[in-house]
Amino acid sequence: MSLAWISVAALALAVTLSCTTTINVGVLSMSLALLVGVVLGGMSPAAVLEGFPSELLVTLVGVTLLFSIAERNGTLARVTAQAVRACRGQAGLLPIMFFLVGFVIATIGAGATPASALLAPPAMAVAARAGIPLFLMAIMAGNGALAGTLSPFAPTGIVAHGVMARIGLGGVEWQTFAYNALAHAAVGIGGFLLFGGWKLFMRRRGAVQAAEPDAGVMESQHWITLLGIVALILAVAAFGVNVGMAALVIATTLILLRTVNEQQAIQHMPWGVILMVTGVTVLISLLQETKGMELFATGLANISTPATVAPIVAFGTGIISVYSSTSGVVLPAFLPLAPALAERIGGLGPLPIAWSMNVGASLVDLSSLSTVGALFMAGAPPGSDTRKLFNALLAWGLSMSVVGAVLCWILFG
Repeated sequence: MSLAWISVAALALAVTLSCTTTINVGVLSMSLALLVGVVLGGMSPAAVLEGFPSELLVTLVGVTLLFSIAERNGTLARVTAQAVRACRGQAGLLPIMFFLVGFVIATIGAGATPASALLAPPAMAVAARAGIPLFLMAIMAGNGALAGTLSPFAPTGIVAHGVMARIGLGGVEWQTFAYNALAHAAVGIGGFLLFGGWKLFMRRRGAVQAAEPDAGVMESQHWITLLGIVALILAVAAFGVNVGMAALVIATTLILLRTVNEQQAIQHMPWGVILMVTGVTVLISLLQETKGMELFATGLANISTPATVAPIVAFGTGIISVYSSTSGVVLPAFLPLAPALAERIGGLGPLPIAWSMNVGASLVDLSSLSTVGALFMAGAPPGSDTRKLFNALLAWGLSMSVVGAVLCWILFG
């Protein structure tokens, strides 16, 4: 068996185990890359580890540290509480408000998982008090957070845009973000209307006594933290400063200003996700070196046409993403296929294929098997029918693989 096929088998094993076990797939992927490259391929360990994404690591550390600070010192909780108060007395506005708050928080750098961790408890508590179906609230708040997940400031967006830049598809970060946001807004609004959200506006204003989260008043450390987040956005969007460098410098400044307990902020960073993403990238780099990615591209090209490749890759990445990590496994593994697929099939450029992968993988992430969906499950108030909610979110996530394929066929096919 050639080294290319062995490296493909190593990736298939990593993806399978990421779906069926709790092992960190980054550790597994890096180990497999070293075994295949050094033991079977005759490469040196240093040559294999040249695929380690140092710049991506710095970016993820900087951004996640900054938003760990904002979460630990209560800044994000206070912003959320103020947004909920703005909807007092109108049940129909509450899911929409949580969608918008989740979208903003995820977009400015927190990403979908931290934004959902912040929003799920108050969103589900407010829904229970206001008589809003928990599933409906989860659809709106969850899709709001996921709509911002491919922002150039968010961890998943950083991963996706980093991979796209490495394969020659850089410079389209905001277009990629916009397509993903559009897709999540479409399914969020569709779910809101389909499951009776419009009926909430028919309730008499003031009849709903929703529980408003009481996060406390904004103090100096909170205003300073908000100023730091605004500074990050301006530095990157207006002046083109490297997002990782800017986030790391701002986070360090906030720590020096004693806006947070440094140890707590560092401990609550998603180290498992960071290790997952960087480890899988090492294995993907080995596949590119051994021509294993060309085998993947050939297989997909054989079953695709210019008209069908977008929905096919959207459906495939969506199904895998239901059971595996979007940012840690799916996007690093499949985005590098886009140029080769476009070359083999013809008639469609690599960008629409890459966009289909991004959208298809992200749309399913409200499944109860995914982190975002699980957070909304965990946020359900005591006494809720969590089994019913689990089944509903699982059905939603699986159905989004089909919906994503249809949307990508319309947008890119």
